[in-house]
Amino acid sequence: MWLDSHCHVTADRFDEDREEVLSRAREAGVETLIAIGSGYGVEGSRAAVELARDRDGIFATAGVHPHDASLLDDEGRARLGRWLEEPSVVAVGECGLDYHYMNSPRDAQRAVFAEQVALARERDLPVSIHVRGDGPEAYEELLEIWIAEGRGEVTGVLHCYTGSREFAHRALDHRFDVSFSGIVTFKKAGELREVAASLPLERILIETDAPFLAPEGHRGRRNEPAWVVRVGEALAAIHERPLAEIAEITTRNARRFYRLDGA
Repeated sequence: MWLDSHCHVTADRFDEDREEVLSRAREAGVETLIAIGSGYGVEGSRAAVELARDRDGIFATAGVHPHDASLLDDEGRARLGRWLEEPSVVAVGECGLDYHYMNSPRDAQRAVFAEQVALARERDLPVSIHVRGDGPEAYEELLEIWIAEGRGEVTGVLHCYTGSREFAHRALDHRFDVSFSGIVTFKKAGELREVAASLPLERILIETDAPFLAPEGHRGRRNEPAWVVRVGEALAAIHERPLAEIAEITTRNARRFYRLDGA
């Protein structure tokens, strides 16, 4: 059985056929989904929380995406605090730094990320991390904030990882796991596959980031959780392990990270 550790199934691109999408995921053996709340404005977490509240096998996160950092106000902070109290909400995020699109100023991104790491530490919750930049600055500044605000007490996952091998290994030392998406299946993603090969399987998660980043064979189409299996197939080839073993390991890793055992 599989677990999609990061997907945006409450995105409006699923509004017309969400039930069919969820059914296809189950048919593909995807038994659990982590519905990521952020990325659609500060209010975006509400839909993920409400979906997870009523569904077996669906859990949610709540947070403020770096794109929306400049929109966070005291009312948004209060709502975020309430969402994080929901039993179905298993992490803060996705949050972090994005120095590629720069939809919010860097100072706002850094401040809001630091605030959420501190909140995760106070609430004893893991963090789903978004980091993107055209150079090393976003990665380095993210790690600095993580160390300062997390104080070695918080666990995180670098979602949809596309960074360097060197940074990935440094991140492991600071309580990060690393998650790979459909990008790892792309024909020109040889360097990223080398990063995945260098990491211990016990620290790897897999995801779709649906509706984005459909894997090879589906590129140009809306991504969906059923296709997390394609990411697992790529990881099986990279590590030369049976597919069933990859499913078992990555599902176990994600359940550990999000503390789902017994949920």
